[in-house]
Amino acid sequence: MNMKKIFLYIVIAAIAVSCKPEIEDFVPSKGDADFSKYVSLGNSITAGYMDGALYKSGQEFAYPNILAKQFKLVGGGEFVQPVVNSEIGVLPGKMILGYKTDCAGVTALSPLLATGTLDASTISYTVNNLGVPGAKSFHLLTPGYGSLNPYYKRFATNLATSKVIDEVAKVNPNFFTLWIGNNDVLTYATSGGAIDSITNPAAYQVYMTNIIAALKANGAKGAVATIPDITSIPFFTTVPYNALVLKDINQVNALNAAYHPVNVVLQSFGLDTLAFRLGANAFVIEDPTSPLPAPYKFRQIKSTELITLTVPRDSISCKGWGSQKPIPHRFVLDNSEITAIKSAVSSYNTTITSLANSNGLALVDINKYFSDAKSGIYFDGIKFSSAFITGGLFSLDGVHPSARGQAIIANYFIKAINAKYNAQIPYVNINDYPGLKFP
Repeated sequence: MNMKKIFLYIVIAAIAVSCKPEIEDFVPSKGDADFSKYVSLGNSITAGYMDGALYKSGQEFAYPNILAKQFKLVGGGEFVQPVVNSEIGVLPGKMILGYKTDCAGVTALSPLLATGTLDASTISYTVNNLGVPGAKSFHLLTPGYGSLNPYYKRFATNLATSKVIDEVAKVNPNFFTLWIGNNDVLTYATSGGAIDSITNPAAYQVYMTNIIAALKANGAKGAVATIPDITSIPFFTTVPYNALVLKDINQVNALNAAYHPVNVVLQSFGLDTLAFRLGANAFVIEDPTSPLPAPYKFRQIKSTELITLTVPRDSISCKGWGSQKPIPHRFVLDNSEITAIKSAVSSYNTTITSLANSNGLALVDINKYFSDAKSGIYFDGIKFSSAFITGGLFSLDGVHPSARGQAIIANYFIKAINAKYNAQIPYVNINDYPGLKFP
């Protein structure tokens, strides 16, 4: 081999070595925070509620429990949960995926109620996970809330006098996570605005100020999360507004004829008339705000309005709901209700952001992340979205995250905590957590 070729090989080898990337070892670090005593405060998502229930394995996949395991890599201590010893849960309602035959004889994959023995135990030990399903912001400050809430009842120090926020002092945390406010609009929304009310944003600001002050009383650092736009979760987006599909022209003609007298009345009031055609049609819904007298308080739903996941499908398929009979308003969110919900959530998030900044806390913008999920997000090579069942982010109740959804939320918290406190807490591998179990 001549000298020119030898020289060429040496140059190529040198270039190859110089282009080899340098990989720095990732060394977990707590940064400026102390995770030795961690407490989480929130509602059902914090507790690990999923598939319509708070059950044993779901609780194990709660994002605070996932966080606590990662915190242990940087000096974190034990994280105790108010353990549920049943795979069915504390109260009835757990759903599993199975096959259901509807009133029309069509068999399809569907959430079904699980059966088994519930856990009626109470907890006598101090817990770190203070997530309470059903809790609103002010409930955390309400004396005797344990006598009103069956989940807090399990670990409340005193049913008659204790407040959820009082349980924090028993842990005396160095670090906390706080995510509260979803239920301040959710219970109103899931009932179609028929029951409950939205927490006043000004009052919410007062509640949050007091909650954060109590959490920081002994100098603890922490992270606080924003409230997502709940109208974008599967509970409200799964049933299309125009899912009334008519394939028979005789049925179309019969509906148009039946509603003709109604349309005459509607026209006299300058209101939109009802019309049906072959193919997809907007459902007929109750409208309590209509200026018409009681027999005529209904209309076709607008494309911007929402039908809840809990609307009885058999009633639509076999009892004429949405066509011959209006869908009851408790299964519908109209535009005015949607506007009220969005306005409140926006105000809540302004409060959360301001309090996080003024108190030197990490801000976890769950609202943005959930918004991104509408078009799809990727984690560990898997695409997730907010689509019901197939999207992978939400459990079978259409409201609460799945196990993988909880793991993703944990990573969002880790990202914000690392950035705020100069920490290097390792992220979790989403593939380590189970997806929905198919029959």
